[in-house]
Amino acid sequence: MTVDEKPPHPRELSRWTTRRWLRLGVTVAMSVLVLLGATGAWALDRTASISDNLVDVKSPALTNSIRLESALLNQETGIRGYGLTGTADFLDPYRQGLSQQKTYTKSLSDLLQGNPARLRDLKTVEDRIETWQARIARPIAASPPGKRSPLAMENAAKGKAAFDAMRAAMATQQDRLRADRASARADLASTMRLRNWIFTAIAAVIVALAVIVSEALRRGITSPLERIGADARTIAEGDFGHSITPTGPADLRRLSGEIESMRRRLVRALDYSEEARLRLDEQSADLKRSNAELEQFAYVASHDLQEPLRKVSSFTQLLQRRYGGQLDERADQYIDFAVDGANRMQTLINDLLDFSRVGRVHNTHQSVDLNTVMKRTLTAISVSIEESGAVITRDELPTLIADSTQMGMLWQNLIGNAIKFRRPGETPVIHISAEQDGDFWRFAVTDNGIGIAAEYAEKVFVIFQRLHTKDRYQGSGIGLAMCKKIVEFHGGTIAVDLTHTEGTRIVFTLASKPPEPTEPENTNSLTAAL
Repeated sequence: MTVDEKPPHPRELSRWTTRRWLRLGVTVAMSVLVLLGATGAWALDRTASISDNLVDVKSPALTNSIRLESALLNQETGIRGYGLTGTADFLDPYRQGLSQQKTYTKSLSDLLQGNPARLRDLKTVEDRIETWQARIARPIAASPPGKRSPLAMENAAKGKAAFDAMRAAMATQQDRLRADRASARADLASTMRLRNWIFTAIAAVIVALAVIVSEALRRGITSPLERIGADARTIAEGDFGHSITPTGPADLRRLSGEIESMRRRLVRALDYSEEARLRLDEQSADLKRSNAELEQFAYVASHDLQEPLRKVSSFTQLLQRRYGGQLDERADQYIDFAVDGANRMQTLINDLLDFSRVGRVHNTHQSVDLNTVMKRTLTAISVSIEESGAVITRDELPTLIADSTQMGMLWQNLIGNAIKFRRPGETPVIHISAEQDGDFWRFAVTDNGIGIAAEYAEKVFVIFQRLHTKDRYQGSGIGLAMCKKIVEFHGGTIAVDLTHTEGTRIVFTLASKPPEPTEPENTNSLTAAL
């Protein structure tokens, strides 16, 4: 941020997202770390430079100066001994000192490159050495051996003064080299302290940044997410009225808003579901009341209506027998109508009672051998079979968990219909097949009768729906509706197989183990029909 730029307004900061805050934090942290790293690198480089100068220049320079002084002392000792004795062996230390002088002088010159003050000190030392050597050392060394050199005696005082001046110059040089080394050591110690402080500061800044980042993450991300999670858990536990308060950066506030919007939609959906449940409870109560009324009607029909109907039927039959043929033709016709109406009413009431009992009265599920039920059914309708000459074949039937009475009613209605709706002049041929299909058994009752048109395939299973007049085929129109109710009560389905065109084929399924019994769905249709 430059000097001319204004700091962001708090309202602008409130629109910052988590990513923007993280980017800002990372940028600031990296900038600080880079600055501290550069400072630390400078301190390390400075420490290494001073240390290298001390080890490679300052200390070796002082050491070479001391060694140079030692080499000059060897020269002085050798020259003095040779001058006083004339013994040639004393020249060996002198010559060795000359060689060492050249070496140490050259080394000092190389080490002191870039240090003009110390090079001037070295030049002073070299000048003093040259003065001593020119006045004393070389003349005495040039004297013939074997006898005492007269120059040694004559110039003893001058030689001592020249050598002392040389040593004084070297002492000055060494003192200054020692001072330079001490200064370098102090500078190294100071730089090392600065380096230590810098790295301590780097460590402290890293710790501070870690604390700041951790606290910023806690306040800006972790805590808002924890609050959102706590609110979401509260809602998930069933408190759907608990609202979610937006908090944190802009994106987390948007997330909170979206969760809050979802909560409101759930509340609306739950309110609607509760209303639907209440309506369903009301409808269930109405259905139970309707069923109770139907049961009451069935009781009335089986007791109260049966007795007057029997009286009507009995007296109309008695009237027909006693006065038949004595009245006019129209009276005989009226009597026939009354007798037929009473009989049909009796049949209809009995069929309705049987239909209403499916799932209520006959509700005993147990292991049922359908072969035994089939034999009992064929025995019950044996008269119809003999009269029609029907040929009935069947596959081996399974044993199921079912209600035996309802299974008998099912077979009796299906086989009875196949016999009833036969083609005129043809012998009914009926086949009952059975095959297992997973957890279900698939059955089919196939005949060669008059068939059922496709447009009536659904209508035939509706109660009281007839495809023919009562004059042509007797019946109440309840048989297939009762079959549908029995099959569905046992967890199966029933339909007309429209692919079979040579007659009628009724296909239905039965579960090996029927579902839990529920309130029959056909009760309302029966109530409406009644």
